[in-house]
Amino acid sequence: MAARALKLKPPPARLWISEWPRGAINAARLAGARRRLREVPRGDGRPVLVLPGLFNSDRSNFALRGYLNRLGYRAFPWVLGRNLGARTIGVEGERLFARIAAVAAETGAPVTLIGVSLGGIMARLAAHRRPDLVREVITVSSPFAGDPRATNVWRAFEWLTGERIDDPRVAALREEIARPLPVPATAIWSASDGLVNGRACRIGGERAIEVVSSHVGVQLNPDVLVVIAKVLNGQNADHD
Repeated sequence: MAARALKLKPPPARLWISEWPRGAINAARLAGARRRLREVPRGDGRPVLVLPGLFNSDRSNFALRGYLNRLGYRAFPWVLGRNLGARTIGVEGERLFARIAAVAAETGAPVTLIGVSLGGIMARLAAHRRPDLVREVITVSSPFAGDPRATNVWRAFEWLTGERIDDPRVAALREEIARPLPVPATAIWSASDGLVNGRACRIGGERAIEVVSSHVGVQLNPDVLVVIAKVLNGQNADHD
């Protein structure tokens, strides 16, 4: 049975207006967290593909990919340019699926997908459509389980992508993406997110881990990086 989108409100203004200062703090904390970031088990060489958020490119995830590579994983960029929704990945995701297939063919293994915000929504679509290519999905601040109006960015989404959230095709994709995945899934979310409602970033029956973070720069938050490393290693990554 299809999952119903949660009826939620967007984050309050007090969180939204503090997003960019808090995002800068994430980046500042990263520089001082080197020892903590090293105190996680080494990776096993598996391929990991990192998907950026709305309007972002691979540059936004350079720190995450570099961290995973240093741990011993093989972290790949998505090489599709800025994330402008279907304009970038194809109407049915075909360009993204081709990229995942290329990484799987190069490495000889199914691919772990880590998606930030809109990138996580796309990662879930790929896992539903091509579970043969996907080992695991980790979403970071991705509002896949709620109405798009439970965010403060849905108008920006429409403007940047040319898609309309009430379009029947888009609504059908949202419904598909919100269904439980056929592969292991972890949702990293924050109740203090100022751009998307944290409750829209997780569903019952799938693992969810709460962190304290802004939405902007969430992929630079050392707490988030440590959680991702622990999830990849199969550890108890519940944030303390």
